[in-house]
Amino acid sequence: MGQGNAANHACSPALLIGSCAPFSGKSAVVLGLARQLLQRGVSVRLGKPLADSAEGSDPLIDDDVRFVGQILGLKDDQLVPSVHLKDAEAARARLLDGNLQPGAGFQRLQQQLQSSSEGLTLMEASGSLNDGRLYGLSLAQVAQGLQAPVLLVHAWDDSSSVEPLLAARDQLGQLLAGVVLNGVPPAQVTALRADVVPALERLGLPVLGVMPRSPLLRSVTVEELARRLDARTLCCPERHDLLVETLSIGAMNVNSAMEFFRRRRNMAVVTGADRTDIQLAALEASTQCLILTGAGEPLPQLISRAEELEVPLLKVDHDTLTTVGVIENAFGQVRLHESVKATYAFRLVEEHCDFERLFSRLRLPVPA
Repeated sequence: MGQGNAANHACSPALLIGSCAPFSGKSAVVLGLARQLLQRGVSVRLGKPLADSAEGSDPLIDDDVRFVGQILGLKDDQLVPSVHLKDAEAARARLLDGNLQPGAGFQRLQQQLQSSSEGLTLMEASGSLNDGRLYGLSLAQVAQGLQAPVLLVHAWDDSSSVEPLLAARDQLGQLLAGVVLNGVPPAQVTALRADVVPALERLGLPVLGVMPRSPLLRSVTVEELARRLDARTLCCPERHDLLVETLSIGAMNVNSAMEFFRRRRNMAVVTGADRTDIQLAALEASTQCLILTGAGEPLPQLISRAEELEVPLLKVDHDTLTTVGVIENAFGQVRLHESVKATYAFRLVEEHCDFERLFSRLRLPVPA
């Protein structure tokens, strides 16, 4: 990809935000980081070298980039066009041609960054360390081609979670500027900061944030669940924007169900179409949508009560087990495209990240 030549160019400040695995929380960190930069008086541009989706976009602006730009109030000329769009047909053509170079679009990106004399360009990389290699746009390739430092956002489960970070460190070398650990169980945040963070620092992994797991950021809209389940909406389609944070399965007796439902919040309840007792109990709890499985149709009084309480009813053809699997896969694997999530992301990053070392490395101005 012409990395040798690119490395000799002195690009204007650019920062890559990457991850070792998809859906690690990059967009939330981009939002929070961009807002801190704007508050310091630093002008911000946003881009994604390899777009995941770009509906009707000319120039090619990734949908995530456009959403974040709108939330931050950026102008169109502050959104940097992508080099390529990730697409199955394009990937096949590149594979058959043996074409692994990013091409002229990447050279234009290099030139655009070199000609930008002020501010910082935040570039969101693809989902994992190796995503985009077919396009010549993997995290390490873009970082080396732009000579841009990298901030990694990494989902943390336990100590074995360090292994992908070590692989990233070895690939990126001196370009690795810091790590934000995300999705940490809230009860473990303090202990992690006390012993794991110093250990990571000793391994050459500067930790700039430890963010607790957020049910809200992992939540999914009723509309997205309906799309993934290919469901029929029986009432309240105007409430498809409700956010679902938890999943409950209504398979117990009604007394147990009512007690269980009281302890949950913002849930989707999956139950058989014939379990009217469970369905009515769910409607009285913190239910964002009720998903009915199996044969048969719900009773008219159920639909009437759901309309009164403005709870969407979805009917699916799948069995309960399949339905639950689809919903569980949806949590944490949706784009950050709701303003309420963006507002929460601002607060989460502000409270749990400290970017001063990063700002110093980027030679950004110190706020007055």
